[in-house]
Amino acid sequence: MHSEDVLAAVGYGLWQWDEGTGNITVDGCAAHLLGLPGGAATHRSSAVRACLHAADYVSLSAAVSLAAAEGTVAESVVRVVGDDGTVLRTLRARAAPKGQLVNGTLHEVHGAPRATTAAAVAGDGDWRRAREAFLLDAGRALAEADSTAEVLRVAATLSMPGFSPDGLAVFGVEGGRLSVIGHHGQDPADAALFDMTLSTDYPAAQVARTGRAIYLASPEEYAERFPATWPLVEPYGRTSWAYLPLVVAGTTIGAWMAAFREPVAFTPDERAVLTTVARMLGQALSRAGLHESERALTDGLQQTMMPARKPGVSGMAVAARYVPTGGGLQVGGDWYDVIALPSGRTAIVIGDVQGHDVRAAGLMGQLRIALRAYAAEGHGPDAVLSRTSRFLAGLADEHGSDMRFATCLYVEIDPLTGTLDVVRAGHPEPAIRLGDGTTIVRRTAVGLPLGIEPDADYPTTRMVLEPGEVLLLCTDGLIETGGHDLESGWQRLSRALAAGPANDLEVLADSLIHTVHGPASHHEPGPLSDRREDDVALVLLRRDPDGPTCAVPVRRTILTVSQADPGQIRSCRDDIRALLHDWAPPEQVESAVLLVSEVVTNVLVHTDGDAVLLAQITGMPGTRRLHVDVGDSSDDMPHRRSPGEMASSGRGLLLLEELADAWGVDPRGDGKSTWFELYETPALPVG
Repeated sequence: MHSEDVLAAVGYGLWQWDEGTGNITVDGCAAHLLGLPGGAATHRSSAVRACLHAADYVSLSAAVSLAAAEGTVAESVVRVVGDDGTVLRTLRARAAPKGQLVNGTLHEVHGAPRATTAAAVAGDGDWRRAREAFLLDAGRALAEADSTAEVLRVAATLSMPGFSPDGLAVFGVEGGRLSVIGHHGQDPADAALFDMTLSTDYPAAQVARTGRAIYLASPEEYAERFPATWPLVEPYGRTSWAYLPLVVAGTTIGAWMAAFREPVAFTPDERAVLTTVARMLGQALSRAGLHESERALTDGLQQTMMPARKPGVSGMAVAARYVPTGGGLQVGGDWYDVIALPSGRTAIVIGDVQGHDVRAAGLMGQLRIALRAYAAEGHGPDAVLSRTSRFLAGLADEHGSDMRFATCLYVEIDPLTGTLDVVRAGHPEPAIRLGDGTTIVRRTAVGLPLGIEPDADYPTTRMVLEPGEVLLLCTDGLIETGGHDLESGWQRLSRALAAGPANDLEVLADSLIHTVHGPASHHEPGPLSDRREDDVALVLLRRDPDGPTCAVPVRRTILTVSQADPGQIRSCRDDIRALLHDWAPPEQVESAVLLVSEVVTNVLVHTDGDAVLLAQITGMPGTRRLHVDVGDSSDDMPHRRSPGEMASSGRGLLLLEELADAWGVDPRGDGKSTWFELYETPALPVG
């Protein structure tokens, strides 16, 4: 006779629960006891659940989970109910979990009450509601904790329903040793409790070694089971202890002790609560440890890739910032650097590698080293970027599908004259804050981003930084963060740059970052609300004044327009509009823009050289003077022409005579200079 037949003869049915598939297999006797049709068969767990009282099914599931955690046998009394909810019979279920399978027996309990009193139901419901509310609150608090210290603080404030612990300790396992990583409600007086081997006769060590919980309901039980360490624990005056394993992905990472001043019987419900808290605590500690490791990796990686010393340029003030993106490893591809050149000059470089991951950060480090090496060899700015682009393209070929490009802006500085040689590889333009706060986005020649075309050329733009002026170099994160595009982002930055203190670059740098990331950024939401946040890198450079400055600083801009790039005429127009942003008569602004465009175009059309534009404003507001000088290397003097009605050129001198307050053409040793002036006239009062 088979064992199933023997068990069936005495009224015992067999069942097996596969938690992986959610199926429950019953023999004929178990099917009869549960009221399932069809005899021995496999059913979905939902079908079995429908046969049992809802509260009893929850209790059975909790008992099985607890038994699986403790390695014991679960036992629970369940009621079988009919379609109308009446109790048909009461069964005692036993289960032995093993992996995903739970094997158990069922037999009817005769003489058991078919109904429960209202008071008992209410009391049981109160306990369950209190337990569920506690576990929900504890789970939420532990899920929000993002550091080990915060997890330990949450664990110390847990108030369990009806049996709150008086002392807590969390132990960690590393290198075959158990050590205290946090405690509450007690200070271990003996150093032996802080650090011990896993073979020590101590409950936490045994729990960490075996992965099985230990419950000690009385001092006598503690002293009997662990006589070696009882003298160390006795002075704390506790009466009950629970030691539970902290398990993550099947690995025991430590142990948790909950000590109680009042006696605790450790009923199945109480053990279930403690086991659930231990699981959540283990997950929270593991997650916090991972976050702390990521932060340490981020800090170390970024620290090694930023300049080791505070950047400095002789005769100039420098401030720099790097702010990583908000998520992930907090690491990305933005960087800046200040390089001392063999010529005695200094180079400032700022760049952005495509992406916001470890790969981008690694490429950024390689690019920074390569660019420093090429600069140290004495190459000019254009050659430095050409060689760096070839270097990055070679890396992309090696890695195949993971091709990356980088934008970069390289500035070679002559501190004595303030001359800046700017080379730009797809990077946002620099901006200059003039002495009176006016901000100009300087349009400079641009080449392809690094790594796209190995043999790309990078044109150089020369400009001059006057004493007291501030140069801003930044990555697109400073411009576009907050949902802005390049246009609206530059408008926001221009206002912040003009409003900040130019005499303290550190404060100005913090102000610009606050404009993008602080509360003020929410006052000016950008048009692209779905734009993802980005890293931010910025460098501020101010040429120190040679002497005391006047009450009204001179506004000045200098720009070279190459024969090979006539599109820079637009940059001339933009610079003039920026200089005249607060000029009183608006019609004079348009006149100045038109005259600059005509004079610069005349140089490009009628000479073989470049045009050098110098524009400056002097005087007090309302009575200022704009002086514009366009120089070229040709000795040929312009002359008045009489263009026909349909002619497209020949009106330059006529426009100067008509629109300028003063103008002229002055010969120079290496060419000539065409200049004009406009005098600001205050607007007439209305009425």
